[in-house]
Amino acid sequence: MKKTKLVFSIVREQSIFMTVVISVLSFLSVLALGIALSVGTGVMRWNNAWERYATVQVMNTENTANIKKIFEENTSKIESVKEISKSEMERMMKSWVSSGAKISNYLPQMFEVKFKSANDMKIIGEKISQKAKFIPHSAALKNSISAGWKLVSITIFIMVLMLASIGVCVSCISRNIALLHKHELEILNQVGATDKFIANQMQIMVAKISAIACLIGFVVAIPILGLILSTAHSARVGLLATLTLSGIDIIALCALPVFIVIFAVYLTKRTTLKLLAGK
Repeated sequence: MKKTKLVFSIVREQSIFMTVVISVLSFLSVLALGIALSVGTGVMRWNNAWERYATVQVMNTENTANIKKIFEENTSKIESVKEISKSEMERMMKSWVSSGAKISNYLPQMFEVKFKSANDMKIIGEKISQKAKFIPHSAALKNSISAGWKLVSITIFIMVLMLASIGVCVSCISRNIALLHKHELEILNQVGATDKFIANQMQIMVAKISAIACLIGFVVAIPILGLILSTAHSARVGLLATLTLSGIDIIALCALPVFIVIFAVYLTKRTTLKLLAGK
């Protein structure tokens, strides 16, 4: 395949400016996408981890025997049952009550139950609900899961804004470059160069600059994304501890800079052809 040679080039200041702009925007895009993917994966893992768990609160101790009987009759559907002692509940609620307060007489009898499937939990939960309070963990964590999906939506919106900004910048810069090199373009037209050939020249230059800029943005963004995830894991509690990137997520992150380069090249061609057509 014959390599197309450049017959004109942009000045150093233009190249540096375009590289810096696309580097920063690609960095923010990769970071936003990485956070969105990690939070989304974390929310799904968080939901899957607790969808088979439920808490049973026995307010009336006279019903304790009936609840235990339900557990015994459904051992094939229950993976584990853990009774939470009064001392454990007092310890969990210590920060919520005043010093010296006696709450043991007001605490319900509680069991943490892990079912073998979500369907088993639903069936047995209906029986338990007649005698005690049945609280699926997934329902209790509904607000946390909802907040996670909202965060995903926000970060995706930010990424879309970054991509739109890249599009605007590439279009404006390509137009300015073409205008600054208008005399050279007129000479090319006079010697028989087609609009497609001139647009191809612009595409080659923008592709090189975009590739270097996206590589810089990607290389800088990945360690920072790793630092964010490690900081979240160090919390060791709640949704933050579940944030991670799957294999598909990593492929998506690697594909984003490639998409930005293709996007920039396409916009360059479109902008250049419009300018040459006098639009």
